[in-house]
Amino acid sequence: MDILIQAGQFLLSLSLLIVLHEFGHFLPARLFNTRVEKFYLFFDYKWSLFKKQIGDTEWGIGWIPLGGYVKIAGMIDESMDKEQMAKPAEPWEFRSKPAWQRLIIMLGGVTVNMILGVIIYSMILFSYGEQILPNKEVKDGVWVMNPLAEQIGFQNGDRIETVRGEEVPLFSSLTEEIIYGGEVIVDRQGKKVAIQIPEAVVGALADKDNKGFFFYPRIPFVIGMVSDSSANIAKLQKLDKIKSIGDDQVLYYDQAKAILAKYKGQEVPVRIERDDQAITLQLKVNDKGMLGASPMLISMDELRLTGLYKFDIREYSFLESWPAGWNKTMDKLSGYVRQFSLILNPSTGAYKSLGGFLSIGSLFPPTWNWEVFWNMTALLSIILAFMNLLPIPALDGGHVMFLLYEMITRREPNQKVLEYAQVGGFFILIALLLYANGNDIIRHFF
Repeated sequence: MDILIQAGQFLLSLSLLIVLHEFGHFLPARLFNTRVEKFYLFFDYKWSLFKKQIGDTEWGIGWIPLGGYVKIAGMIDESMDKEQMAKPAEPWEFRSKPAWQRLIIMLGGVTVNMILGVIIYSMILFSYGEQILPNKEVKDGVWVMNPLAEQIGFQNGDRIETVRGEEVPLFSSLTEEIIYGGEVIVDRQGKKVAIQIPEAVVGALADKDNKGFFFYPRIPFVIGMVSDSSANIAKLQKLDKIKSIGDDQVLYYDQAKAILAKYKGQEVPVRIERDDQAITLQLKVNDKGMLGASPMLISMDELRLTGLYKFDIREYSFLESWPAGWNKTMDKLSGYVRQFSLILNPSTGAYKSLGGFLSIGSLFPPTWNWEVFWNMTALLSIILAFMNLLPIPALDGGHVMFLLYEMITRREPNQKVLEYAQVGGFFILIALLLYANGNDIIRHFF
């Protein structure tokens, strides 16, 4: 059921983005009296799930959910309609329009995606506000969750002070900043320790055992579930908060592991808090140094309510939300461009982290959450805008590249060159699609 909810959110988000992106091309095309012959959600190779002719345009839904398209008359696109291009240009065709009009039509989809990102982020901030955890408020250091972070040299309780000589204001930005490499200075029990981040850390994150954030704020040890095979099943209860083990105080869950290791195979007095009352229990520690119980993973919202950390709560009026939404859109775009630049550097191994539909779909939560859904949709809209601007023929950016060449040189590119470029760009996209989704299959099933 969880995977169906994730798939449903992903499909809804993708469909919304495709339709609006293609409307970004459709509207200026119609504004400049250019005929749009087809408007499709998904691809309709050989046949379609639905189609209806309205005026000059065939509206439909294809059966291949890899995107969508508008077929603009007189344009070399994925349809490769050579018959039409061999005829004399008609006044209602794309190729008959001035270069500046063609440029606006081609940039329409990207423009809509960026505007959509601003609108969604603005409305999220207006509706939900922001909960921000400043890095300086994580006074007792971090909980190291990722095995790769441990291999690099981070330890529970490290306070991250600087990354490449700069302070990182937000706790949520730590992992993103660290993956770019360089020197990280941490405060470890009052001592300054330098940790060098290897260049290939991004590639190592592609390993399924290294997925997720490097760090999380340290959380209290609250019992989430007691195993049926646990020797302590009759004593421990869900929501019990462990306060001490033996003579050692337990403030955070990550401290318990080292403490319990001292009592393997023994019974130990454990002080817990249950229903606001302090209780001491004699609990059995198994041979693995565990109580047979797993902790309750606390969300950032729940963590704020514990009072352990001081969050910066920001609320926005309707007018205030728009510049804040713009800034957030630009921050997300800047971050994605930086991450994409790592892929172009083979030595980082970032190309290994490329993922396809499984990776994107897994970013949506297994329960329907509108705030998360809209956040993901805004981010995907920004990514779609950036990817479409890449100067690859068959993408909007490829068409823009040839149009700019025409506007600068005042010479139209040769039609054969455009046809060959379109075919070449199409095969590049197919290769990237196969590689990304192949990575997904290998990571998830092998």
